[in-house]
Amino acid sequence: MAVNDKNILNRLYFVAGCLFLFSCAVLFKLVSIQVVNGDKYRELAEQRTSKMFTIAPNRGDLISDDGSLLATSVSRYTIRFDAVTVSEENFQENLKPLSQALSNLTGKPVAEYVQLFRKAKENRNRYTLVARNLDYSEYMEVRQFPLFEKGPYKGGLIIEQKTVREHPLGKIAERSVGYERVDENGYRTRVGLEGAFGEYLRGKEGKRLKQKIAKGQWKPVGQENIVEPKDGYDVISTIDINIQDIAHHALLAQLEKYNADHGCVIVMETETGEIKAISNLGKTKKGKYYERLNYAIGESHEPGSTFKLMNIVAALEDGIIDTSTVKDTGKGYWKIYRHRVKDSKHGGYGKISMAKAFEVSSNTAFAQMIHDGYKQEPSKYVNRLMGMNLGKEIGLPIKGEGKPVLRFPGDKGWSGLSLAQMAYGYEIAMTPLQILTFYNAIANDGEMVKPRLIKEVKELNRTVFKFDKEVINPSICSPETILQVQDLLKNVVEKKHGTGHKMYSPNFSMAGKTGTAQKNYVNKDPDVMTYISTFAGYFPAEDPKYSCIVVIHEPDKSVGYYGADVSGPVFKSIAQKVYANNPLIDEVETLDVKDENLEKAYQSYYAEAQKKHDQVPNVKGMCGMDAISLLENMGLEVVVKGNGKVKKQSIAKGTDIKKVAKIILELS
Repeated sequence: MAVNDKNILNRLYFVAGCLFLFSCAVLFKLVSIQVVNGDKYRELAEQRTSKMFTIAPNRGDLISDDGSLLATSVSRYTIRFDAVTVSEENFQENLKPLSQALSNLTGKPVAEYVQLFRKAKENRNRYTLVARNLDYSEYMEVRQFPLFEKGPYKGGLIIEQKTVREHPLGKIAERSVGYERVDENGYRTRVGLEGAFGEYLRGKEGKRLKQKIAKGQWKPVGQENIVEPKDGYDVISTIDINIQDIAHHALLAQLEKYNADHGCVIVMETETGEIKAISNLGKTKKGKYYERLNYAIGESHEPGSTFKLMNIVAALEDGIIDTSTVKDTGKGYWKIYRHRVKDSKHGGYGKISMAKAFEVSSNTAFAQMIHDGYKQEPSKYVNRLMGMNLGKEIGLPIKGEGKPVLRFPGDKGWSGLSLAQMAYGYEIAMTPLQILTFYNAIANDGEMVKPRLIKEVKELNRTVFKFDKEVINPSICSPETILQVQDLLKNVVEKKHGTGHKMYSPNFSMAGKTGTAQKNYVNKDPDVMTYISTFAGYFPAEDPKYSCIVVIHEPDKSVGYYGADVSGPVFKSIAQKVYANNPLIDEVETLDVKDENLEKAYQSYYAEAQKKHDQVPNVKGMCGMDAISLLENMGLEVVVKGNGKVKKQSIAKGTDIKKVAKIILELS
């Protein structure tokens, strides 16, 4: 017995020892969890039951120079129902009144909501969708509904808010307005004004605590945010809604007429560099046009004959020629090595002055002028161009500015033909805005100003930051040269032999230069070769207020491709309409319009505007901005819905104007 008792006792000691060691291990683990890794496990537990969510702030508004909205943030609300937190008594008492209120709001049957809530209660659903995409006024109304007025705990009300960016102008200037997007890795994609000035627009994020109620479902805790989001600042742009609308529709009409691939328009205020309109339209596979890419800022291409302005300024400044210097264009071609430079006129122009060579856009005369004048010192020519700020990026805040190409002697691609080729706009590349910046400097008496798309940043009525006029070059050339080339640009339009004479009107002055550049010319296949048609200039010619460039790529050659035919009418249409709305000299009389397709809408507006109206006119079919201008000049308040042309007016034509205060226009 003694031996057995001893064995039993040893076993008890062993068991006791094991229990002691196990207790020590448990105690050690508890201490480790509570003290050493306590914060880690508490955080992990909290993450599984509650989590802090980020609340995106309202982005500031992007506003045009007249106060119209280009982009704005709108809050949208989703309403859900937590059936678990609501007592049976409250549920039964408020079920039908709540369903009736929701039915009145959404138009859905009362029975549908009764069934929805009953099913949620039976299934103890804590996240039943009730309504989505409500605006602020609807959201505030829902909060006062029976049962929901009791809040998130007694009433089961769950509110989810999101911010949506809306563009009141629709597709007009969509690419220039742009966007700023953030992917799941936090990488931001910045496009247009929205992207360039995101630091001002985006504001500061808020925080909201949510509780996990099911897999993938999180319910907000309470009604208040932990950290309130701070809205972004408002950004005031230079865009003029009226000019933007005019430019957009003038470009669209011409792209459709010539079945072109894409095109762009820029209108800039001469003195300040403020961009008043920028339109970029590209063709879809279905033949429709939309703001596909920002061609005006991002697409570099050979400028063709519009670069002759830069060349004649360089030659005049360096004393290579004067405007009376005569060049022999021969029979319309000039041979350099094995290359032939050709003029568009068959048989050539004979012996002509450089002034006339510019006005008729003679390639042969310009090739001789630049090649013969600079062949001994080609770097002098390139340095002169660089000194006029050509070959340099403008340095816009908007991402994606196209890089200009301007080679120096010895660079890859430079050859014995380079001077002759550059003379009429080949072997170089510029964006439309870079070209326009130079033309604007000529209109501005030599002062080159930096193009601007933004005026100021504001918080309510307080200016946070102001963007002032910035001068790139106070004088790109001598005053004498400026006066000479200003006359040449005016003669391109006014003189009968000028390439832009089709645009001439005795009642309104314009100045500028046509350009027709070949694309895909390396193949020398006429079926493959396409064209870029350009007109760049300013108006009025005597006292320029605006500069403008129109570039249209790959028009249908069977319809036409010269700059004067394709891009010129767009320039003329824009200039006349902008001028008619903002007259700078005597009142415009009946305009000499030769392009009926582009000017039909304008003539309709202009004819109505000249009448003295005692009755409401018929504005159906008019461009929206024309109709607004006409009716507001009659003293009417105009409310507009949509974009495009007028398809419906709320007051019938012929109604006594004295009996009407407001009219609503529906646009297509």
